[in-house]
Amino acid sequence: MVNFLGRSLTRPHTRDYCAGALMMLIGLGAVSQGFNYEVGSLTQMGAGFFPVALGVILMLLGVVLVCGARRKSIAAEKSAGAEHGAPQWRGWIAILASIVAFVVLGKYGGLLPASFAIVFISALGDRENTVKSAFILAASISAICVVVFWWALQLQFPLFTWG
Repeated sequence: MVNFLGRSLTRPHTRDYCAGALMMLIGLGAVSQGFNYEVGSLTQMGAGFFPVALGVILMLLGVVLVCGARRKSIAAEKSAGAEHGAPQWRGWIAILASIVAFVVLGKYGGLLPASFAIVFISALGDRENTVKSAFILAASISAICVVVFWWALQLQFPLFTWG
């Protein structure tokens, strides 16, 4: 696929440029619409505070994407002619399996087994991760999930449930 400038849109850095620009545009739109309402302050938030805050965050993420795309394009120019390898099916399958495991274990096992499973299985999708590193990552993220979602936010999702 080629855009109006004659550049390929299938190169990753070109897609990152477009994604970053789109995120900045959406963020700018959210900020401009948010200022139509009362913004307020951190202690007295108005109706426009949340859209403005999210818009600024989106614009910053867009800048990060564009900067990352620039770095990728410079690296691609240096290593011109490098072929893309086969699709990473291990990662795709691991991520899809982890989502299925989260849904099933969330319903029949609770928050703790579901959060452990989604992180552990997803981490195994990376060829550089070992089972030990995936276990440590899953255990630490599960502990964070318990503290944030179950204890602090008091999410109505039991830690453990049987059936």
